Amino acid sequence: MAFVVNNLRPLCKLGALTVHQPAFGMGGVRVLACVHRGMASFKKIDLSGVFPPLPTPFNQDETINYEHLRNNVTKWNEIGFKGYVVQGSNGEYTYLSDTERVELVRTVKQAAAPGKLIIAGSGCESTQATIDMTCKMAEAGADVVMVITPFYFKGRMTSQAFKTHYEKVASASPVPVILYSVPANTGVDLPADVVVQLSQHPNIIGIKDSAGDVTKFGSMVQHTQASGFQVLAGSASFMLGTYTVGAVGCVAALANTLGKEVCQLHNLFKEGKMEEAMKLQHRLIAPNSAVTRKFGVPGLKVAMDWFGYYGGPTRLPLLPLSPEEVESMKADFQNNGFL
Repeated sequence: MAFVVNNLRPLCKLGALTVHQPAFGMGGVRVLACVHRGMASFKKIDLSGVFPPLPTPFNQDETINYEHLRNNVTKWNEIGFKGYVVQGSNGEYTYLSDTERVELVRTVKQAAAPGKLIIAGSGCESTQATIDMTCKMAEAGADVVMVITPFYFKGRMTSQAFKTHYEKVASASPVPVILYSVPANTGVDLPADVVVQLSQHPNIIGIKDSAGDVTKFGSMVQHTQASGFQVLAGSASFMLGTYTVGAVGCVAALANTLGKEVCQLHNLFKEGKMEEAMKLQHRLIAPNSAVTRKFGVPGLKVAMDWFGYYGGPTRLPLLPLSPEEVESMKADFQNNGFL
């Protein structure tokens, strides 16, 4: 990969990567280039394991309660998580200011046990904003960034648009990049062939895919494994299925409440105990669906309160669950032996 550096001044410098801003513009658009030493070494970062996507704890007035976050992380540190995802969809990142997003990453980094990998969601709608946020997340302590697909102009989010966006972000990022596709929220899907092409970029190390298409997972693994690219399941509901076709880890909302059980499923598969793994996977499907597809972040926060964590309220316009919804969700946990 060739990077053209000409007439540049430093924009941000973090670790092995120096990002520069040109002293000139092109059509009023800021153009970025980067110089990197040892970028290929990022492919060696091991993403195998379970990552909870941390919810953002709010007070009743919707301000962030950082003390509750630190307390939650202290409890999660006792579980065998590979690390934490901060500012994914479950973090309500779309409702937060840039300053809040960065401070949450900094707080989790400080509270996390040594060795925990911090993955920060740095995706924004524009490429430039994503690059800026990525630099800020790295400064706050993120080891890796996870970049959601831009989606507002859905009709123009073509394969080439995605490819250009991710290549520019990855080339300017001080830390490794994970692609993030969540069609249920964005209405757009990152095609497998685009993922394969992007896997060749030395600073793109994996993907979190929340769509649940096991065929797509298998295809992505088959065509990217030679480059060291890693595939992560985006839900505990289809975790075992994706593992059987080569996924190495999982980012699961359910891990915020049933972290030990989700990690147990990971370990059972690694140990080849497939019958036990299948039984546990079956039990996790309904509770996971309850805190994702059925009731979303408000449901997840209620479940966190049940299991000794601080869930608390969501930010408007997300509304709390009704009493009937709470009882329905409780049944999903009780019927599978978790309450």
